[in-house]
Amino acid sequence: MQDWLQMTAADLGRGIGAGDIDPRALTETYLDAIEAHEFKDRIYARTTTSRALAEAAAAAERAKTGHRLSLLDGVPISWKDLFDTAGVATEAGSNLLKNRMPDSDALVLQNATAAGLVCLGKTHMSELAFSGLGHNPSTATSPCVNDTTAVSGGSSSGAAASVAFNLAAAGIGSDTGGSVRIPSAWNDLVGLKTTSGKLSLEGVVPLALRFDTVGPLCRSVEDANLMLAALEGNKAFDLAGAALQGRRMAILETVAMEDVREAPLAAFENAVVRLQNAGAHIDRIRVLEVETAMAQSTCVYTSEAYGLWRDAIEAKPDALYAEILERFRLGKGFSGPDYVAAWAVLKSARMAYDRATAGYDAVILPSAPILPPNLERLNTDHDYYVSENLLALRNTRIGNLMGLCALTLPTGVPSCGLMLMAPPNCEGALLRVAAAAEEALS
Repeated sequence: MQDWLQMTAADLGRGIGAGDIDPRALTETYLDAIEAHEFKDRIYARTTTSRALAEAAAAAERAKTGHRLSLLDGVPISWKDLFDTAGVATEAGSNLLKNRMPDSDALVLQNATAAGLVCLGKTHMSELAFSGLGHNPSTATSPCVNDTTAVSGGSSSGAAASVAFNLAAAGIGSDTGGSVRIPSAWNDLVGLKTTSGKLSLEGVVPLALRFDTVGPLCRSVEDANLMLAALEGNKAFDLAGAALQGRRMAILETVAMEDVREAPLAAFENAVVRLQNAGAHIDRIRVLEVETAMAQSTCVYTSEAYGLWRDAIEAKPDALYAEILERFRLGKGFSGPDYVAAWAVLKSARMAYDRATAGYDAVILPSAPILPPNLERLNTDHDYYVSENLLALRNTRIGNLMGLCALTLPTGVPSCGLMLMAPPNCEGALLRVAAAAEEALS
């Protein structure tokens, strides 16, 4: 049964369908593993044991009678603590929302439940999702699977840790500036950032609504594809026969390749060689408008975040971790005209990026230019916290600013991911390229 904890969600689903795995025993195995784990309280904010067991029992009955709802019916997964769960606290990693109790599930959770997925519980995260590090003194900081003295990446920190430490078959997170992809990369997982608007944000605690997206953190591209379908309430894309032969990719050198540290850079360059050996044609390009877009980041992100949270924050500012409070308050420095002007610049940059990359199946870059930072130093060194947070988010944020869908793959080097980006609403094409790249890198 311990082998179940390391299997992909798809393989678990196939095992249930074949009658080899009982969803009740599977869920109990996960719950027991969570309870016994040394980092349980740093990964899960709370488990939903009664719900999980009831959902597993229903899945077992469906499997027995041949009425399974999907391939993933009966597979246990975790949910970041900003997805509303009926009757269970949803606090978004912040004392500002202590004991917040939603009346209903988030729509994506409703969809996943309708596909038969089992809800194990809620995972820790960066406070109000406003950090790429996963560092959260207000509640708990999840460890990185490759270095438990380091952070796991954020803001979907516990989501990644739950999968990496074999405490969930997949995790559901959100990505506003990299919050699915950074923890996925640092914990050697596949993380999918969906196009803005692709998946519902109903019942999801917001940070910046024009950038917030929902996405899965998984063990394989196949799992990401199946999880996307479940979250959307749709059919999965056909990934059969995906190959790199004849595919055209572009390495985005603008901003993304600057100051990349030794290990991520070496892992990326090695991955590029393996993609080329598998038949991909790879160019190196510069799109200067990406720099223009990056210059708008502080304005568009903090204006929106502070606008949404200003009244709650200023009523209880001491409830927030000081670094997060400082980040929110950056939004005070921008006017309405500043925000509108920044978005006009950003839209123009998006059009230029689309023209420059139109001939490529994917644009690739290192998922993060740095390795997971040391937790103790983040606690004591303000300048280190600020610089590492900005660097962690730098490459992933390109995808959010450009309005793209994107996915990170493990390279085989611990905590070093390869990111692939595709045009908006092209998740199917992206997943096919990613499936072929996954095979080349494995």
